[in-house]
Order: sequence, then structure tokens, then C-alpha cells
Amino acid sequence: MKILYHHRIASKDGQNVHVEEIIFALRQLGHEVRVVSPGVHDDSEFGHEGGWVSRLKLALPKAVYELMEMAYSFHAYRKLAAVIREFQPDAIYERYNLYLFSGIWASRRYKLPLLLEVNAPIAEERARYDGMAFKNLARRAQAHVWKRASMCLPVTEVLAGYLERAGVPRERMDVIHNGINEAHFGAPPDSATAKAKLGLSHRTVLGFTGFVRSWHGLDKIIRWMGTKGREDVHLLVVGEGPARAELEALSRELNLADRVTFTGLVPRELVPGHVAAFDVALQPAVVEYASPLKLFEYLALGRAIVAPRVPNLMEILSEGENALLFDPDIPDDLERALARLCDDPALRQRLGQAARDAIQASGYTWRGNAERIVNHFQRLLASPRHG
Repeated sequence: MKILYHHRIASKDGQNVHVEEIIFALRQLGHEVRVVSPGVHDDSEFGHEGGWVSRLKLALPKAVYELMEMAYSFHAYRKLAAVIREFQPDAIYERYNLYLFSGIWASRRYKLPLLLEVNAPIAEERARYDGMAFKNLARRAQAHVWKRASMCLPVTEVLAGYLERAGVPRERMDVIHNGINEAHFGAPPDSATAKAKLGLSHRTVLGFTGFVRSWHGLDKIIRWMGTKGREDVHLLVVGEGPARAELEALSRELNLADRVTFTGLVPRELVPGHVAAFDVALQPAVVEYASPLKLFEYLALGRAIVAPRVPNLMEILSEGENALLFDPDIPDDLERALARLCDDPALRQRLGQAARDAIQASGYTWRGNAERIVNHFQRLLASPRHG
């Protein structure tokens, strides 16, 4: 099958991991994939945050930037149309973005099925965190695209609820959680070796991976380490982000600088070796509709996970079975869970084994996701509309 993959991501961060893994998995299954994306994305390295596009977003009035986003759809449509005429794809796969109409335009014009991967309700997300000039228009535009895709693929059941409330019939949705590349996470070093390589032998290592933002709540972890006298505990943060300087300052303030390590940006192929050093894998907070990539990596590497007891994570995690969950609305419940895991190696071992088993039992792999995508395309192509 010939698949045209379309996205409007300018940065190369966690979003890009999803993009690259799905494309790789589809190609491994024997399908030909052609990618249409912004030039700024194609020319950047991993960790790049969008360059001039991000700076433009910050500099311009919100109304002007949002109008430019709408106008981009015409540019993207011309690129898609040119590739469709040359490549002759069987189907289009698109990662949803706000005000991006070009995929549905191309789908209708060339009678190609369009699968729309939805990772967030971006109209609501940006209105909440960044502010928007045209809130109502954004919501209508979002619903318009969702409802006109051949099928939508939200990454959580919680997110599927947003689509359903926007008018997308449940039968035109399939929830496909994020996953892992089995080859990438198949044979990490054992914990003792990983710790020794990082100079953390004989420490109980609390670990976090990803882009570090203040809402992740790592400050709570550091304060707990400082106030409870846990001299055996070390925090290892594998990643970079805007909250790093603030967290490092807090560590110094609490005399914990020698017990908190920030690795900075780590190449993806080295991440498993770092996560293997974790005794406790941290997911201190989560956006309520997200499917965190780090969570599946923690599972695949058999780490004992501590995470909030919230609906989207409970689609993947089970209390006391493959994770220890805390109530984010109860003061000190996170700290209680941390203390329990740090003090109980046998519990960490049991949870870690169940975490690893969950990947295979539930099929949380990029290859499995690609197989489901292909099955949907084949079904859509066999329908009278596209056949």
C-alpha cells in the first residue's frame, strides 16, 4: 500500500517520536510511505523546538498568528496535491493540528481515505494554556476536521470523549494508545550495570524522562527528598526543559545538588540504558487526555511506576498490579507512594515484572499500531465510497 503521511509539526520532540515510529513501523510492514511536512521540521535535529515558527508565535498578536495558521492550509494543500499526483497514494494518514484543513480537502478532492491521528483537543488546550483570539472559531474548525475524516484515531478513551461530544460517531473512532519499538527497548542493561555506568551504584534511583515542565511536579519529589532525610535516594532526570533551572536551584537550596542529576538531552538510542537505572519511574502529573510516551517506555523496561490515579492513565495502569497509583487531590499521597516503593524492593520487583508483561498482553507496540492502521485503510478502501 502507498500511504501519504501528512503533519504540521515544526519541532522535533516527543511528537516527532510518534511520527517517526509510525512511519518506520508502516515501512517495516512493507508499505511505501511518503511524508509531507513543514520544511523547518525536515531541516532540524531532535530536541529542536520549532525555531523561527515558535518565535513567530510568541512575537505576533494571537489573531494574526491564527490567521496565518489558516492560510497555511492552502500552502499545505498545494504540496499535498502535487505529491498525490506524482506519488498516487492509496490513502492519507494525518496527525491532527488546529486549523489544518488541507488533509480533508485532499481526501475529498482525490477520493482517498483519511485516517486522522488525534493526540489532543488543541482548540481547548491552547485556549487554556496560551490563550486564543478566535476560541469559538477554533472549536468549530476542530470539530469540522474531526467529523470529515474517514476515521479518527484518538490516543486515549478520555480523548475519544472529546471527539464524541464534538459530533464524531463512535463507530468512526478507534482508540490507539501510544506504544514502544520492541527492538529499541528489547535488551537494555541490567539495573546494576546501568547504575554503575551512571555513577549511581547503591542508590535508590527515582527517574523521570522527557521534556521537563513545571507542571510535571518534580519539585514535589525534590522537596520530599529534602524533608524526609532520604539520603539513599537519588533523582535522575533524563531530558531537558524550561523547568530545569528552577529545579536545580531548589536542589541547591535544599542541599541536594549531589543527589539530583539532570542529564540534559539524551539521544533516543541511549534512553533505555538510563531508564534501566531507575528503581522507581516517575509520572508525577499528566494532562488529562494524554497518552504519555514515557509511560510505555517505563512499562517495556519493567520499572516500578508511580503515577496519579486519573482516568487516562487507568486505561493502561492498574493499582497494585503494574503500578502504584496516588490520588492527586489528597495532600502527601504522592509522597506516601514514593516512600512505600523506596522501602519495598520486593514490591518494586513485582510491579516491574507486571509492567513488562502488560506491553505484550495489551499489544502496546508501534508495529501493532501500524497493523491496526493498515487494517482500517484496507476496510475503508473496500467500501463503496473509496473502492
